[in-house]
Amino acid sequence: MDLSVNGQSRTIADADVDPSMPLLWVIRDVLNLTGTKFGCGVAACGACTVHVDGQAVRSCVTPLSAAQGKAVRTIEALGSVDQPHALQKAWVTHQVPQCGYCQSGMLMAAADLLAKNRDPGDAEIDAAITNICRCGTYPRIREAIKTAAKAMRTGGST
Repeated sequence: MDLSVNGQSRTIADADVDPSMPLLWVIRDVLNLTGTKFGCGVAACGACTVHVDGQAVRSCVTPLSAAQGKAVRTIEALGSVDQPHALQKAWVTHQVPQCGYCQSGMLMAAADLLAKNRDPGDAEIDAAITNICRCGTYPRIREAIKTAAKAMRTGGST
């Protein structure tokens, strides 16, 4: 099976995976990209959020076959140490993470929102970000998304 993950073509031997295997386990266990987290396994928490063809999806319930021939983007490709995404900068500025476990999925959901709406209000953020943060940093998450949105509108990193 051929996949495009973080801009790189990856071939996965058919003997190594079942097409119905959740994309999450292919990302973590076959490709060794461990930034995407397992949380609930039923698409409720969002810790496993990645982008498939530019859309945020819960990879714990997305079969590998649904990603074949599509572009998959994980947290590892959101930004880099040298050029962090505006969201990553805002997350640090607003001290969003406490335990940090949900943050890769939260960032990917937020990146999907900002790709569609560069000026979201609280209601739009709340509607789009359905990820669960057990630490309860939702007010900081909202402010960080707004800060990143403003940076992106004024030429900050995307």
